[in-house]
Amino acid sequence: MQRRLMLKLAALASASLLFMNAAQAGETIRVGVTAGPHAQLMEVAKEVAARHGLTIKLVEFSDYVQPNAALASGELDANSYQHAPYLQAQVKDRGYKLIKIADTVIFPMGIYSAKVKSLAALPEGAKIAVPNDPTNGGRALMLLQKKGLLKLRPEAGLKATPLDIVSNPKKFKIIELDAAQVPRVLADVDAAAINTNFAMQAGLMPQQDAIGLEDIKAPYTNILVIRASDRNEPWVAKLVAAYHSPEMKKYIDSKFGGAVIAAW
Repeated sequence: MQRRLMLKLAALASASLLFMNAAQAGETIRVGVTAGPHAQLMEVAKEVAARHGLTIKLVEFSDYVQPNAALASGELDANSYQHAPYLQAQVKDRGYKLIKIADTVIFPMGIYSAKVKSLAALPEGAKIAVPNDPTNGGRALMLLQKKGLLKLRPEAGLKATPLDIVSNPKKFKIIELDAAQVPRVLADVDAAAINTNFAMQAGLMPQQDAIGLEDIKAPYTNILVIRASDRNEPWVAKLVAAYHSPEMKKYIDSKFGGAVIAAW
């Protein structure tokens, strides 16, 4: 009896040691995010991943350009901050060998104003700030068109620029700025098209504060991105599983009040 008990204790100790060694041998990856919702969401994924032997170290950025540059150069292993059209534009323009591995969330873009309560109240010659990167700038202009404020050349598509404006009855002045800077000039312009992650950092909630809100469209779903050369690494599946976990879905539903929507 005593011998069986000792053997059982030895087996338990061995299993415990193996578990500890496995945990210690777990992989560590660096994931780039922009400050705000993307960082908050990855914190949840980080907790889930840790239980499965994957350690995630977050690296925060304040702009949209550096996370892809850092990933391409090997400073990061993955990033989570951009939608698919932005990645496609970056790959085409900069030659990055980066790929999408999973959908994450959707942030509907909104038009905000500290001076008027509706789009109809925008005065002639109003200054409207928009992001200056090709994809989000086009997205903002298409939103302005959708709301009837101006018209673009039909062939402009997702990459529309102010040069593609063919009708601007109220002579709005389009001011292009880095996406992260747009919320900071809200008091100095008549309106601004702001990405939701930056809007939320500025204390703005799309459903309550936007005077014009984008319909939810699949092209603007945010994504997890890695280098193409890492596509078969074991940690990739763990990262996706952690992000697509029930814990993440519950967090999104309870935290953001419809400003962020799970896309899987």
